Amino acid sequence: MNLVPFVPLRLGARPSILAAIFGALLVSHASEAGAAQLEIVGITSAKLRDNPLGDPATRRVAVFRPDHGKDAAPAPLVVYLPGWGGSSEDAITAGAGAWFGQVVDQLAARGMPFRVAVVDGRSRYGGSQFLNSAATGAYADYVADEIVPALTKGGAATCIITGHSSGAYGALMLAMSRQERFTAVVALSPDSDFDTTHKALVEQPSVRAVTAVELDRAMAPPKTARLPADGSTQLIMGLCANYAPTAGQTGRFDWLYDAAGRWRADTWQRWLALDPLTLVRQKPDAFAATQRIYLDGAEHDEFGANIGAAKIHAVLRLRRSPATFYESPGHHSDRLVERLVRGLAWVNGQSAPPSQTRVPAVTNDGLK
Repeated sequence: MNLVPFVPLRLGARPSILAAIFGALLVSHASEAGAAQLEIVGITSAKLRDNPLGDPATRRVAVFRPDHGKDAAPAPLVVYLPGWGGSSEDAITAGAGAWFGQVVDQLAARGMPFRVAVVDGRSRYGGSQFLNSAATGAYADYVADEIVPALTKGGAATCIITGHSSGAYGALMLAMSRQERFTAVVALSPDSDFDTTHKALVEQPSVRAVTAVELDRAMAPPKTARLPADGSTQLIMGLCANYAPTAGQTGRFDWLYDAAGRWRADTWQRWLALDPLTLVRQKPDAFAATQRIYLDGAEHDEFGANIGAAKIHAVLRLRRSPATFYESPGHHSDRLVERLVRGLAWVNGQSAPPSQTRVPAVTNDGLK
């Protein structure tokens, strides 16, 4: 492991972000000659500073890059958003041997020397869905307006956005909302079609039984906040915080049940309004005409994420958008190296097997 001296970041066309990002500390790792290397980039974010949950504003990005020599020009950038609860810290712990290094090596061998930057988007509840929310923080802005310019260092500040599960949800949402920033998106098992992927979770007895006292404890200031022990309940609280922040009350969110335990259809409609499938159906210009969209779902996805991905592709296909859908063998989180390499190769113009559009029959028993 070699410690590289501190190097301030130059942000070129976006100097206003200089006040937001103090610099980068890069630590390089290489498992063997010619293999992918890992750089750790620390960013202090103005977008996340003073976020309502008191979560850290300084976070690390894990950047896996091909070994082309220290004087070589930076390779094109791919931003990867992990699933719920995951972060760049998992990749940093694994070091250059993390599976992202395999992705970089395989792409370089095919003539595509990409850098893959893994992001930390965690919140008190476990995840942010990479959205801007008054109940959690400005995570979409953090990715698009701080991480990307920092890693392009005065370049074109455009890149490919990708992710898995909740991260794939965030990738789709960012590709739609920041069309000028992201030239393509690779979404592996994205959260979408919420009636399939989310509805069974929010109807669980433990979620229905949450009390007003438990909600207040979860939304309390950082030093006094207490989350329920049940993981499913924590997840739904986190999703509510991202999808349904309470208007005019920073740090708070609207729950899916009222004090008497009755279903709140108005809150559920706010969730559906942020469903990628809803947005693609409603907006003919959800994606730019030039953006390439790669959608993926596992054949035996135990959470039904393949169903929504296939439905989104069906809409885009009717519009003749540059999009494809691939149904991978295995389950929700299987074969991620193979799936990510395949998706990045496709959006980069390399041939791949014909897309599949079959919507498989999958039980609706979860999200992740």
